[in-house]
Amino acid sequence: MAPLSRQSNQADFMNGLGHKQDQDCVIEEQVRTDRLHQLFRQSFAAILGSFFAAAMLCWLCWDRFDHHVMQVWLVLLGASSLLRVKMFLEWFRSPNSERTPERWERRYWITLMLSASIWGAGAFAVMPSDDRMSQVLVILFIVGMSVSAVSCYSAYRYMTMVSMGLVLLPCTLWLLFQPSSMQVGVAISVLVFSSFVVSATRKLSDALEKAFRLTRQMERAHTISTHAAQTDELTGLMNRRAFFEHAQLLYTQCRLNQQPLCALMMDMDHFKQINDTYGHQAGDQVLRQIGGVICASFRQADVYGRLGGEEFAVLLPNTSLETARSIAEELIKAISGMVFDPVQGLTASLGVASTYTRDEDLHALMNSADKALYRAKALGRNQVAVAE
Repeated sequence: MAPLSRQSNQADFMNGLGHKQDQDCVIEEQVRTDRLHQLFRQSFAAILGSFFAAAMLCWLCWDRFDHHVMQVWLVLLGASSLLRVKMFLEWFRSPNSERTPERWERRYWITLMLSASIWGAGAFAVMPSDDRMSQVLVILFIVGMSVSAVSCYSAYRYMTMVSMGLVLLPCTLWLLFQPSSMQVGVAISVLVFSSFVVSATRKLSDALEKAFRLTRQMERAHTISTHAAQTDELTGLMNRRAFFEHAQLLYTQCRLNQQPLCALMMDMDHFKQINDTYGHQAGDQVLRQIGGVICASFRQADVYGRLGGEEFAVLLPNTSLETARSIAEELIKAISGMVFDPVQGLTASLGVASTYTRDEDLHALMNSADKALYRAKALGRNQVAVAE
């Protein structure tokens, strides 16, 4: 028996490990989706901001820049901005189920890289080679664009750094190889500043990702704890508290919609003898199988649970009394046909009641079904009794 026990424990461990890995994969996908949503929410203003920044630079240096080059730059930048606006409109119009990283990340990368490339190349093209004042203004604007990239694309570290590089590097590298010490000093200052920005971007991106992951882990922990608090550990059905909470909601809904509601109360016959004869482990296994039968026998709209011991309850909305009785009889047959060695001759008794013909609350309905259950037991067990 020891080798079998070790194999069983190993199998349980591997199943638990696989389940944990599945949960981790789900959380990672949720974090990735959260990052994408954050990106779209906080970066829309960057589209108009980048175009207006270029337009303002051209306006300030209207007499210093080549007008033809400015016009080409603004036209290309406007076209890329319209392309990004179109992407954002499609995003906001799409349902949440379609806002997935697989569908939108690549598209966002392409449009952003196109816009950043046009900005960086255009700034380099309009910058005069012999006008230091204009060069300083261009550097000032591209540094401002790189800072705005940190605030807009912080959820994606590499997206931020690549867009900054496309905007900053053309002008900065050109200045770095100029003969003037002032130009070289400006280029080195920009590169030093950029290194600090890259470091800040990495830290901010990591902090956002940790925040997203922590939020999702807390949500999952809350879901698990809520489910555990409402679930009977042995059978997997609702426990008594959860059953009556859901039952009251269902009862109120049926009353508002003027629909009949039937209640089934079920009790295993001679269950104490099973525990006394075969042990509590055998009794627990029987209850687990009963829970499986109940789960497989009812609809998603039905409410069912274990009230305690060997007692179970079911609520059937929009169901006639005759139909509820037929369902109860099928359940009795299913239980009597169960085979569980060494337990033999499993049977159950069932009471059925309905709200269709009487004005009563939920507890009165359950009490009527309970009385019918005791009548079924008094009549010989392994049968269904309908409330009088």
